[in-house]
Amino acid sequence: MTKKYNKEFKLLTVRLIQVEGKLVAQVAREMDLHQNTIYRWIAEFKQDGHHAFPGSGQLKLEDKELRDLQKRLRDLEEENEIFKKAMHYFAKDRC
Repeated sequence: MTKKYNKEFKLLTVRLIQVEGKLVAQVAREMDLHQNTIYRWIAEFKQDGHHAFPGSGQLKLEDKELRDLQKRLRDLEEENEIFKKAMHYFAKDRC
């Protein structure tokens, strides 16, 4: 099973490397982490700064907006299909 680490733990780990100058291998041993995990956290922090690591079930603002727009599009497409079917149904009655 994958371990879950909170935002504070990830930020502390990144800080040990970037601010205090510790080596990734050293921090990995001390915190019982895989080096690749730490490198991924560093990359996420470099990309998003303090907005990195939003938490379990949380989305970044851009991802949430994209998800909401995709849902809205699906809803409108479904609604459009319903209207098309209704239009064909009522058009048959007129003939």
